[in-house]
Amino acid sequence: MAQSSETVKKWWKETVFYQIYMPSYADSNGDGYGDFGGITNRLDYLQDLGVRGIWLTPFLTSPKVDNGYDIADYYTVDPTYGSNADFDVFLKEAHKRGIKVIMDMVFNHTSTDSKWFKEASKSVDNKYGDYYIWKDKPNNWESFFGGSAWQWDAKTHQYYYHKFDVRMADLNWSNPKVVSEAQNILRFWLDKGVDGFRLDVINFLNTDGITQDNPVKNGKQEHVYDIDQDGVKHAMQIIKSTVNEYADRFIVGEIGSDKIEVLKQYQSEKLLDVVFNFNFGSIHEFSAEKIFNELISMEKNMSNYPTLFFGSHDMPRMIDRLAEGNSKKAEILAVLMLTAKGVPFIYYGEEIGMHNIIASDFKEIKDIQGKTQYNLAIAEGRSPEEALKMGNQHNRDKSRSPMQWNANNFAGFSTKSSWIKIGKDYKENNVEILSKNSNTLLHKYKALIALRNKEKVLQYGKYEKLEYKNGQLVFTRIFESNSITVVLNLANSNDIELPEGSEILLGSSESELYDYLIYKNHIKN
Repeated sequence: MAQSSETVKKWWKETVFYQIYMPSYADSNGDGYGDFGGITNRLDYLQDLGVRGIWLTPFLTSPKVDNGYDIADYYTVDPTYGSNADFDVFLKEAHKRGIKVIMDMVFNHTSTDSKWFKEASKSVDNKYGDYYIWKDKPNNWESFFGGSAWQWDAKTHQYYYHKFDVRMADLNWSNPKVVSEAQNILRFWLDKGVDGFRLDVINFLNTDGITQDNPVKNGKQEHVYDIDQDGVKHAMQIIKSTVNEYADRFIVGEIGSDKIEVLKQYQSEKLLDVVFNFNFGSIHEFSAEKIFNELISMEKNMSNYPTLFFGSHDMPRMIDRLAEGNSKKAEILAVLMLTAKGVPFIYYGEEIGMHNIIASDFKEIKDIQGKTQYNLAIAEGRSPEEALKMGNQHNRDKSRSPMQWNANNFAGFSTKSSWIKIGKDYKENNVEILSKNSNTLLHKYKALIALRNKEKVLQYGKYEKLEYKNGQLVFTRIFESNSITVVLNLANSNDIELPEGSEILLGSSESELYDYLIYKNHIKN
């Protein structure tokens, strides 16, 4: 009998991934930026934590207008992070510890510092000209960061298209040469041994050229023609077939939408292995009903495994956004992320409950999105105080402060050298301190990850029950002859009843009332 798509064995279904934001994780040379030397030195920590997969944010040569998401050279590690040789050492050491590595790949645009764009902007008939999108007259498409998506170029006397910052020019995916370049880049890194890719804003690819103006409704532009173009799926098929030239590789796609009907169309055997489920992961504030409804929606709509996460480099910290700064609530959310059906992604620092940082001055804003919104507010006549408030609302720096290793030097970071503001609680909330106490969030993460790594039912199990009642989220997952139930108190202090004959695997209680229980069910033969 053929296996269902749910139970087909794949390493990535068995993996807890850990996202490392490159500039902020571990600095080995004291220059205030994370690097491969620092990450390599921390691989034992990650192995002890139990993660079996690392997602690295961009580390290729870049002017870092958007912290590496503006690539100038796809084949070379940015000197800030080390060298290609440093990457090779890191990859070898990660694999030695049984840890897979996927890298961020940005194919929607390049930096304007790229050789391709520098050549393209020399003249209208340059051989690289058609690598990008040029128009004599722009339409009304907007930049994701705010303002027009078009920039005048004095040399070509044309406008080029940039969905994001003006220094990030969109590639023309209707040009076969661009497609071929992308394939060569993928093969280069696959030959080095990377285990897969996270594809940045992959549904934003411009595959069909520039069409008509987007409609505007109630003063807000609707992105009908500039996103999810008809040719995007064909481009994904080419990317997937190229990656499939190598055995056991993995692709996760960032789809710029939180609508399940959009997300689900890009996940299939010929497209993306999984997509980031922003319908679930990026909810703005805690809602038990919302979380439950999205779990139900993913179960009904996703053809393969969904992804499970509550944080990333683009979102405020989970503990502040969803858990009201409370580590116990953060623990309950971690239980959900690591036991529900799907592929979990932990954002660095979540395991120690790192908090948001907030800019108190414009000079502290490093994020291009925050800077752009601040400047737009000033241009509109807002006061600096109002502009700072608007900038902070959009500022993605919140979750990008240095990993809090200890109270002294952060493994290279310091309050003087760090490229970004350091969390204000670093002296009492860091790995060194939390490792010494067995009743901390860090140890709870270790226990949860260890349980997931051990129990196949938490990797492959389907839902036998998924319900929300009386403030409790309850689900039972079954695989082969095993059954595990998870009960989470999300909205009240009701006690959790343990069925007779069940075995408690993990649980947390205060005053004899359980916040959550994970137990193995007794199955009669």
